[in-house]
Amino acid sequence: MRRSGSLARRLVAIRPIHPIRTLGRRRAGQTSVIESIAPVSPAPVGLPTTSQVRESDPDAPPVPISLLPGEHTPARRFYFALANACTVTSILLGMGAVMLALNGQVQIAAALLLGCIVMDALDGPLARKFGVSSPFGAQMDSLADMCSFGIATPLVVFQALSNDLPTWALGGACALVAVCAAIRLARFNVSPKDGRYFSGVPTTLAATVLAIGTLLLTGTHLVVTVGIAVLALMMVSGFPYAKLSQLRKVPAWLWPLPIVGLLLDMEITFLVLVAIYLVSGPLLWAVHRRRPQPAL
Repeated sequence: MRRSGSLARRLVAIRPIHPIRTLGRRRAGQTSVIESIAPVSPAPVGLPTTSQVRESDPDAPPVPISLLPGEHTPARRFYFALANACTVTSILLGMGAVMLALNGQVQIAAALLLGCIVMDALDGPLARKFGVSSPFGAQMDSLADMCSFGIATPLVVFQALSNDLPTWALGGACALVAVCAAIRLARFNVSPKDGRYFSGVPTTLAATVLAIGTLLLTGTHLVVTVGIAVLALMMVSGFPYAKLSQLRKVPAWLWPLPIVGLLLDMEITFLVLVAIYLVSGPLLWAVHRRRPQPAL
């Protein structure tokens, strides 16, 4: 086979690799041709391009991978930038919330967190609608969620309640939110997706509860710290939580109840709705456990 042969022809010409022999070559520091040219996902930083491997130039500088898969038309570039602009905006709003909270303006900071939630709800659907979804966008979204929901949100909550609750208890609960958010996001990135249920409370929903709670709740008590810790632990639990699309299955006669409750007492109704959602996970899990499992 000529040196200038195509990558496909070279792959066809390669003989099957014996696993034991290949392991021996790996231990000896050798690398097979398949290992040197086969694509890796996610692509490691500095992975040589196919042309560099073909030229066998070890001194060639690494070439960055393309962030946008597919054709690089002006329209697709614009939609790709638009979707990722929502992600970047979420990071900026989270940073703004941190700065405002440190300056004592926790109510405005909590409002900015709600803006982060809106941006997080837009970037993914926009990318899918215009066909510009990419591994880069998924990683950016996860990192933005950690910045806005895993760091900024517990910091805003801590600043809002630090004058009324013991620092050791409140600080521990907020730190638990950050740790559980990181675990939840990392687990989501490597887990198969389920169209019906979340595995654990979503990080975005937990941040929504904390942000709205900062805006609505006026009284503070040590029970609030326990509630924050429970919400954090539910993020990393394996309980199934229904997605918003499942709400259409709720009977129509139940919809007026939370609306009336919010008009009568927003704080109590908010806490009741949050409690119902948190308890729904263990209940769904228990119901699923009682169902007879299919025989293998």
